[in-house]
Amino acid sequence: MRRPFRSVRARTSLFATAVVAVALVAAGVAVVLALRSNLTSQTDLQAEVAARQVASQLATGTPYGRLKLPDHEDNPVQVVDDNEVVRAVSEDLRAITGTGTRTTKVAPSPARTASGRRDEDGDDHDEDDVKPPARGKVSGKAHHSTGTATVDDDTADYRFAAVAATSPAGETATVYAGAPLATQYDAVGTVVRSMLIGLPLLLAVVAGVTWLVTRRALRPVEAIRGELSAITGAGDLTRRVPQPASHDEVARLAATTNETLAALEASVEQQRRFVADASHELRSPIASLRTQLEVAAAHPELLDLDGVVADTVRLQHLAADLLLLARLDAGEQPQGTSVALDDLVREEVARRTDALPADVRIAGPARVRGSSRQLARVLGNLLDNAQRHAAGAVFVALRAEGADAVLEVADDGPGVPSAERERIFERFVRLDDARSRDDGGAGLGLAIARDVVRRHGGDIAVRQSPGGGAVFQVRLPADIP
Repeated sequence: MRRPFRSVRARTSLFATAVVAVALVAAGVAVVLALRSNLTSQTDLQAEVAARQVASQLATGTPYGRLKLPDHEDNPVQVVDDNEVVRAVSEDLRAITGTGTRTTKVAPSPARTASGRRDEDGDDHDEDDVKPPARGKVSGKAHHSTGTATVDDDTADYRFAAVAATSPAGETATVYAGAPLATQYDAVGTVVRSMLIGLPLLLAVVAGVTWLVTRRALRPVEAIRGELSAITGAGDLTRRVPQPASHDEVARLAATTNETLAALEASVEQQRRFVADASHELRSPIASLRTQLEVAAAHPELLDLDGVVADTVRLQHLAADLLLLARLDAGEQPQGTSVALDDLVREEVARRTDALPADVRIAGPARVRGSSRQLARVLGNLLDNAQRHAAGAVFVALRAEGADAVLEVADDGPGVPSAERERIFERFVRLDDARSRDDGGAGLGLAIARDVVRRHGGDIAVRQSPGGGAVFQVRLPADIP
């Protein structure tokens, strides 16, 4: 069953659209709130201007009946004295809320008490926290509230501004003037409707563009995947994936993939050569051994027992070398134990009593970390090679150089030509003068030595010695406590 958001394109488009949607919704809410706040401030200012126009008339002593009130539809006005009695209202104002009183009927002025405030029933009221303005003055601060007003049987929402004024005679009244909120509602509603219509369209555009851009960006990846699938199906490691001309991550992925394919091709080719060479090397001693055994079976008196033993030993050594190379190719890592390289050199040289003696020169103790068995195999292979080609002397030297332990095995033979100094470390490679079964081995000794040394973090190289022979130098990181 195909999942709807399995592809990278679908997930990227969904994520980008969700992020843009959240950002647009947050921005839209901020815009609406800012617009609403701005329009409310403008409405409050309009109501306050209308209230101060009436309050300024009261401050100059204009009687309630002669007040010039603004347009009753745009700015309905209600004047209330300090006893909360309505003294003046706009024409055709039928009802009002949000000013503290719903009545719009003008009442006569009530009697005052010593405290300065009394309602229509003669009950006293506490003084307001805000002091009334002085005689002939208008309060500097206006109080705003939201309510409704019914003018000519039409009810609408208004913002009211309350401004107090004191006449020259000392009578204080509060003027409530309103400004309609219809303009604010219309503007905010228009913006909200525009956003509700435009937001889905914009999100659809974002999703579509993200889908197209992602598909275009992933097209080289799909080409790489297709080519890899074809290479896997055909088994042709000589093919390479297409590498785009851009210098982005996809191009680097294609380059790395081609490098991996090249390394894999080289590894497979090496394995094929290894199998072919191993088959060839095994065929000769096995065929020779079979021939001698068949002859011995027919003519026991002709049995060459020494030759049979030599072929068997050679076959045994070859099989051991092939098994070691197989373990190294499989990724076998040396044991992380501390090895006294100077003791190992002395033991390996002393063990070889039937070969050409070696002149050992050890400058001091040297320890490395690794496998003593594998390092002994390296030294043994180098000694075998040196004793096979030496004219009459073999030299072994061990010293410390900085953080490295340096082991050198030299001989006074013909040396190694410069063109062959790298090739001799390849598997089953023997120089022309060592191809005979009696003089040369299978061509695996130096290859094994280099593989083991490199797995121990070191390297091996060959150069010409001052005496004319070859010097094999092994450099390993020293194990310093």
